[in-house]
Amino acid sequence: MCEIDLKGVQNKYEYEELIKVFLRPGQYRITMSGGPAPDKNQLKREIFCLLSKLTGKVHEWGILTGVRPVKLAGELYDRLGGRRQAIDALAREYMLSAEKAELIVSIHEYQRRLLGKPEKGSVGVYVGIPFCPTRCLYCSFASYQAPEFRILEYLDALFKEIEVAGRSMKESGMKPETVYIGGGTPTTLNPRDLERLLSHIERNLDLSRLAEYTVEAGRPDTVTPEKLKIIKGAGATRVSINPQSMHAKTLELIGRAHTPEDAVEAFAMSRHEKIGAVNMDVIAGLPGEDAGDFAGTLEQVVGLGPENVTVHTLAVKRASKLIDMDRDYHYGRGEEAREMLAAAGETLAGAGYRPYYLYRQKHMAGGLENIGWCRGDAAGVYNIRIMEEMQTVAAFGAGGITKVHYPSENRLERVPNVSNYEIYIARIDEMIKRKREKLFVKGEELC
Repeated sequence: MCEIDLKGVQNKYEYEELIKVFLRPGQYRITMSGGPAPDKNQLKREIFCLLSKLTGKVHEWGILTGVRPVKLAGELYDRLGGRRQAIDALAREYMLSAEKAELIVSIHEYQRRLLGKPEKGSVGVYVGIPFCPTRCLYCSFASYQAPEFRILEYLDALFKEIEVAGRSMKESGMKPETVYIGGGTPTTLNPRDLERLLSHIERNLDLSRLAEYTVEAGRPDTVTPEKLKIIKGAGATRVSINPQSMHAKTLELIGRAHTPEDAVEAFAMSRHEKIGAVNMDVIAGLPGEDAGDFAGTLEQVVGLGPENVTVHTLAVKRASKLIDMDRDYHYGRGEEAREMLAAAGETLAGAGYRPYYLYRQKHMAGGLENIGWCRGDAAGVYNIRIMEEMQTVAAFGAGGITKVHYPSENRLERVPNVSNYEIYIARIDEMIKRKREKLFVKGEELC
């Protein structure tokens, strides 16, 4: 048992997240004794060095525990005056490896060159459809299996929220730069309800300055030509079809009802409808898979030629079934996941892709990262904006979290909707009231 005394610390959260990169729960005990408040980063550096020496591990992300390392790279870039200074600070102050420091600074430079800063009055729009055919083993999102009558009740509540907030957005001069319909699996909806949803969005939001319109079609078994025709007809420019693995045995194990062939067919259907860009997700570190299995999945996905490939590292989240089976699963897959991600980088770069956004999560195998790759400049705009946190996001539906950006303070204020769809239906007027009070603040300049 490793005894760690955090002198002068009032909140142990960030420090414990760093400790858990090196030690499993049960291998350490934290105490917090009195004393002057420490310099946070200095204390984290001391913990990092101590645990590296104790365990023999050298973690490439240094002392960083946050979700958005690219955002930090951008802040350092602007404050210190350039690329070299930012990389040096990431290595010196945050103890990142040279490879990771170079990676996130390069991603920041690409994002800034491609998109610049958000225009005044532009917003991102998220619409949540919290229904899936089944629940995946690793899933922690708000996703439910529900009868048709409950889905209809949910859509009625969602339409009311979009209508009221959309009217206020127009009055406030807010224009969506992006629309992202996620979940869950939006294509779980039948064609009639999917068309109703997309038509309602078009009627109630000003889409005249839209740069990107994404619809998640994450489960290939929910994709049909009719639904894709509806999505294309509504003006969507991007869909996400997510096989996660191209191995039937793995898909069955993790609770997905589709086959590898379904993913190939769904991709072909999206190409037939000429939807502008297709993203495909894969996951490194899935149960039962080794590096060769993952390489096989990636080879098949890259062979299809999607504009975006997002490589996720498996995270064992608190609300997932996987954590009930093995709460320490991610500790045992770190080195293998690291090998998978390194091979993925070589494969994707060799096929003409480049990394365009990156984020991290708690309890990821190896404490690693998720990276979105794009071919050409077909980067996912919503993904970049949501991670840089320099734009207001209006989120509708159960589990949606509106983030109000105050540019003069460089501050975000979260306005959450409840996650449970049944509670959302019952409390829809309260969800609308929250937005009226927080999102549409008279006299405030929001972006």
